[in-house]
Amino acid sequence: MEVIRGLHNLREEHRGCVATIGNFDGVHRGHQAILDQCREQASKLQLPVTVVVFEPQPREFFAGDQAPPRLTRLREKVRLLGEAGVETVLCLPFNDALRSLTAVEFIDRVLVEGLGVRHLVVGDDFRFGCDRSGDFNLLAEEGERRGPNGFSVEHTRTFTLDDERVSSTRVRTLLASGNFSQAARMLGRPYRLAGRVVADQKLGRTIGVPTANLPLLPLPLALRGVYAVVTELPDGSRWPGVANIGWRPTVGSIRPVLEAHLFDFDGDLYGQRLAVFPCAKLRGEVKFDDFADLKRQIGADQVRARGYFDAGTGADGAGLTDDTLPLASAPLAREAVASEFSAGRPADHDDG
Repeated sequence: MEVIRGLHNLREEHRGCVATIGNFDGVHRGHQAILDQCREQASKLQLPVTVVVFEPQPREFFAGDQAPPRLTRLREKVRLLGEAGVETVLCLPFNDALRSLTAVEFIDRVLVEGLGVRHLVVGDDFRFGCDRSGDFNLLAEEGERRGPNGFSVEHTRTFTLDDERVSSTRVRTLLASGNFSQAARMLGRPYRLAGRVVADQKLGRTIGVPTANLPLLPLPLALRGVYAVVTELPDGSRWPGVANIGWRPTVGSIRPVLEAHLFDFDGDLYGQRLAVFPCAKLRGEVKFDDFADLKRQIGADQVRARGYFDAGTGADGAGLTDDTLPLASAPLAREAVASEFSAGRPADHDDG
């Protein structure tokens, strides 16, 4: 797997490929079906598969904080694409220069001169170019017009599950509703968040609840709240625990963070890359009046999470695999939290 950042880094050896273009956020089973189509043609033509993605994603560029939450950050997306058999990812910076290209200019510079695409797989609703004239029909016409230097174009196949189209939007909705079981079916794997552990305020240690803190991108979050989670360490071992995902307003935070407490774990995780699998939502976002209230609620969250894992797998987590993770289909029955309303209105943020 090779990641190429920007057209200027393309070389002659990158020319000649079967390609597809899109956000591929989540690399769900619908995306995987598109990649299957690419691999079929790549095998016939004896060419590599290349995926063109954008950073930031176009809707993030235009909508900012109003853009849909990301399912996967770029590093995770690249990992998943590689596992799906993609040889090359071309990551184009989505900026004023790129968005000002007309549809024909995009075809010339990216597809023909840059990648030397021989076969392209895109949806029939695909649109591109500053003039919005770029669509499936234009791609087919331009590909044929260029003769031996052109390319063929193929429609993506719609992938459905239980008569429902699989999409990133649907996965986001399932995650937000606490339905991790169905989200995993649409993704083809349990949803996870990954990152490197950084030093933070270390307040958890003062109350006997040390946490591994993974900084998150300062973008809208697909998940916010407190969850029963399973954390995978670099050695492959998995530990049940509880995690808070959000902005931690009770103690203050300048960016969102995932704080995971691993049950019965004693070790140094600073600097290590972890994968955290949310299994069940315990509660929503709460701003507490003081640290004492927060401490009491953290204790209650641990009890509920341990009870959840005891009922489903056994709290030690031994033998937990992707197929045996206890993924809930809805949030756990909610307990009343006296501090949930701050200053007479629902709190906007949470700190677990």
